[in-house]
Amino acid sequence: MAFVLAGCTLFQQQARADETEEALAKQLANPVAALISVPFQFNYNQGLGPVDDGEQWQLNLQPVIPFSLNSDWNLISRTIVPLIDQRDLFPGAGSQSGIGDVLQSLFFSPAAPTAGGWIWGAGPVLLLPTGSDDLLTADQWAAGPTAVALRQRGPWTLGTLTNHLWSFAGDDDRADINTTFVQPFLSYTTPTAWTYTLQSESFYDWEEGEWLVPVRAVVSKLIRVGKLPVSIAGGVNYWAESPAGGPEGWGGRITFTLLLPR
Repeated sequence: MAFVLAGCTLFQQQARADETEEALAKQLANPVAALISVPFQFNYNQGLGPVDDGEQWQLNLQPVIPFSLNSDWNLISRTIVPLIDQRDLFPGAGSQSGIGDVLQSLFFSPAAPTAGGWIWGAGPVLLLPTGSDDLLTADQWAAGPTAVALRQRGPWTLGTLTNHLWSFAGDDDRADINTTFVQPFLSYTTPTAWTYTLQSESFYDWEEGEWLVPVRAVVSKLIRVGKLPVSIAGGVNYWAESPAGGPEGWGGRITFTLLLPR
């Protein structure tokens, strides 16, 4: 009898752990969740440059830190710090390694979803010309608005994150920035904390009238290392639209995310 009771208790504890992991996985699908996360996102792209010989490896450090302003509002800080290694962007370019331009976004977001179940946030975004090499930076300061809206129903998450950047200072010899970023995403999270995501991270350059459009599929799993929840993800993307000199063909992504529930 004691053995049966112990087995039932273990099953209940495991069920609660699975529920918690599923809930964390769903929070991770929400860009403005009240959840501290530190993603290490590794990207590979090829076919860059005028002769399609360029390659680029980019590690994005993307800490997401929520702050509770009061019982009704949160402030979500999302930072992207790119570490880049690239080569052969054009004949004679050689290789470059270092930090790229940092992107800082702030979202003011209601602490609770709307009556219709929508979760949203909006605020400013700032691009800092922190690149350590002329070929790793736009050499422009840029700013603008950013917003996200999503809905979570059952295992599904559907939403879009967007921003627009205008340059307001920087090197007069470098191109101005006037770009729109659009990231639609659709994900499905299973009771065992697997998440399947289809998304894009598209840019439109209003100065050149050109799109950069990847189509990306990602699979992630939330696990625990000791008591620390960690998400491991892998995916592939295809460049459906790319300007001259932009990436072409297939690319890949691997992400490790540390989660620190509040």
